[in-house]
Order: sequence, then C-alpha cells, then structure tokens
Amino acid sequence: MSDTPFSSAAADAVSSDSLTVMGGGLVGSLLALYLARRGYSVDVFERRADLRRAGAEEGRSINLALSDRGWKALEGVGIGEEVRQVAIPMYRRVMHDQQGQLTFQPYGKENQAIYSVSRAGLNQKLLDLAEANPQIRLHFNQQCTHVDLRERRLKLRDVTTNTEQTRTFQRLFAADGAFSAVRAAMQKTDRYEYSQSFLEYGYKELNIEPGPDGQWQMEKNALHIWPRGQYMMIALPNLDGSFNCTLFFPYEGENSFAALQTDEQVLAFFQKVFPDVVPLLPDLATEFFQNPTGSLVTIRCYPWAFADEVVLLGDASHAIVPFYGQGMNAGFEDCSVLDSLIEEYHNDWHAVFAAFQQRRKPDADAIADLAIYNFEEMRDRVADPRFLLQKKIESKISAQYPDQWMPLYSQVTFSHMPYAQALANGKRQESIMGRLMQHIQTEADYDLPEVQQLVQQEMNQ
Repeated sequence: MSDTPFSSAAADAVSSDSLTVMGGGLVGSLLALYLARRGYSVDVFERRADLRRAGAEEGRSINLALSDRGWKALEGVGIGEEVRQVAIPMYRRVMHDQQGQLTFQPYGKENQAIYSVSRAGLNQKLLDLAEANPQIRLHFNQQCTHVDLRERRLKLRDVTTNTEQTRTFQRLFAADGAFSAVRAAMQKTDRYEYSQSFLEYGYKELNIEPGPDGQWQMEKNALHIWPRGQYMMIALPNLDGSFNCTLFFPYEGENSFAALQTDEQVLAFFQKVFPDVVPLLPDLATEFFQNPTGSLVTIRCYPWAFADEVVLLGDASHAIVPFYGQGMNAGFEDCSVLDSLIEEYHNDWHAVFAAFQQRRKPDADAIADLAIYNFEEMRDRVADPRFLLQKKIESKISAQYPDQWMPLYSQVTFSHMPYAQALANGKRQESIMGRLMQHIQTEADYDLPEVQQLVQQEMNQ
C-alpha cells in the first residue's frame, strides 16, 4: 500500500504495462484485481481515506443485494467462496401491510436467493486482497482535480496535506462513481452525450438492533418490504442480527421528508404507517434526524471510451437507482466483461474499449429502465392481490414451459442474459400475461382447459 506522495519526475516514468484505476470502491478494487491477474502493474487512486482504518468515514452503509452476475465476477478472481461466508441468503420478499399482516413472494425457484452483503465489509475485503497483491499499489486521500486527456496527465490533490501532484497515465480506468471526475473531463469533448435524472425521492437509513443473544427480530433469510403506494421502506439482514432499514420517501408533499420536522411528527407518522416496525426502532427519531438523506440518480452517457486511453465503468458510466439490486452487480459484470474482451482482443486496447462500450451501453440503459420499473412495482404493486396472483401464474407457466418462460426477475437476477435482452423478453411476457389474466380470477383457474389452451397458443407463437 502507498499513501506517500509521488513526484512529477516519477510521474513521467510510467512503464507501458502500468495501468491506472481511478476509484478504490467496490468496482475499482475488483477491477484492479482483474488487471493484476493479467500481469499488469496497477495504481489505484481513491479520494476517501482507507475505510479499513479507525476513524475513516465509511460513506454509504446501505446493504447491497449480491446476485448471480456479481458472484460470477467475484469468482473470476477466486474470492466468491470467501464472500459467501459473510453474505446472508434472502430467498423471498416478505411484505408488511399497514396492519402488520405478512405476505410472501419467493425470488426464484427453490433454493435460489439474492444475498445481503455489507457495502463497507465487501469493500474492505476487496481492498485487503488488492493490498496483498504485489502488483497493486493503493493511494488513499487522493482527489482527482483535473484530467488532461490529450497529454494523459492527472492532477491529484492530497486531501490530508492539501498538496497537489501531477501523474501521467498510459491507460486510465475510471471507476470513480456517479459524479466521476474523469467523466467530467470527457464531457468537454465534442458531441459528448450526458444526462442525469433524479427521482423526487430520497432515502434515509435506520437500524433495527439485534434481539436478545443476537437474534434476528424478523425473518432472517428474506428482504422485508413495507409498500405504501407513494413510498416504501425495506430491510436487509446483517450477520450480527441487526437489519439495515431504508426509507424511500418523497422530498416534498403531505407525506415527505419536508413534512416531518419534529420527533413527535416522525413517531406519529411511523406508528400510523409502519406500526409493526416501530417497537424494533427504539432510536427512530434520533436516527431519522441524525442520518443523512441520500439522493437517487440515474446517469447515462456516451461514449464511455476516449481513444485507447480512457474507459468508464460502473457508476461512472451508468449510475442507476437501487430498486433492482443491480447497481453493484452491473458494475462487477463490467469488470468480468472487460476482462473477457482483454482476452479476446489480446490487449489491443482500442479494440477492447470500443467493444466494451458497444456491448455494455444497451445493457446499462436497460437495467436503468428496469430499476425504475421495479421501484414502482415494489412501492405500489407487491401489496396488490392481483399482482401477487399474476406472479403465481407466471411461476406455473415457468414450471410447465421451463425452456420457453423464465420470469423477468429471474432473467435479471439469476442469469447472465444481457440486460437488454431480458428487458425485451419482459415486455413480451407482460403483454402475454395481460391477455391471460383476463381469464384468471384464482390460482386454480390456471388448470381450466380453456386457460391451458390459451397458454399453449401463446407459447407456440
């Protein structure tokens, strides 16, 4: 590990097999491991302090849902099994209504699960592995203040000493997040396309403490949802028996962050809307006002590459809202896809970067759309009996026609199918379900001869 400054003279002596990664978060640290496996020397620059050190600010602590795409990327550098030891499988959604009644929806087939992992814990594990690799050098507290694309130079400010250094690079991999400094430089190039769109919702984290002897106070192996139409709360389990709760709530309006200004207002609102969880949140009012309100942004841009010099990946190229649980998984998949292209094109970086952005851009746009769609589904539809019935009918079709029908959620979460293909399939399936559900009022109706005939006709088209 290196926290020491580097000189401008040293900056000019960059070997041809040296690569630079901007950002030491989840995607940047995993990418460094992939590049080092291919024999490259890698320098990783991170704006924040080393989060493994006492007193370092961890940033966002929201739990993440790790699924098949992320597992594949982790297994690609041989660390899947290590991460499984600190991940909690969640086999189903548990929906909590306003009276505290529960309904259930499995995520996939039997034993299929998404996994709750700590963002900080996973990042620490990846940094430990990077630090142990002699080909990787980690530089913390290094804020990128300027990128000269033509001259291949970076200006970096040490946030602890306020001193600046210049660094040249041969290849720059930008994994520096939704508000990427590297992308900001690319946005100044000709005909660069960029858009950002914020939801009118923010999020606030709350914490359910463990019960006696570290027991989980709700079902451990599930993602809990409190859908309330125009807003919702979710909770993911932690290894210590606690749950990370996240309230997704409008900024303005009758029920909003702006409307809740006192402890009494917060407690009254939660007792009315989320009554079953209030006893599990003894510090509710304190946490509500102390914990920051985070924003939810979708970012789209193109191109992701500048010649054979710079490429964007992860949130720097495609930040999405978290409602499909695919932000980290998509970023990790970027790493494995990029690695496969390095193999395919034999380190021809121009070809690698061109193929990478052409392949991943349609998928990034698709998962961005899917994430917003899933927000509406989780917020509004998972409490609707007709929606739950439709999901049961979809499961029956999938069991009857396994080679022809995989539910959209499973395509996204439990397969490696391109996101764009999954989205197209999902639209077709939704159209089919719209026609079938006109003839179905109960789960038993699926077995009626006339319904079976309709299903067979749809499958044969």
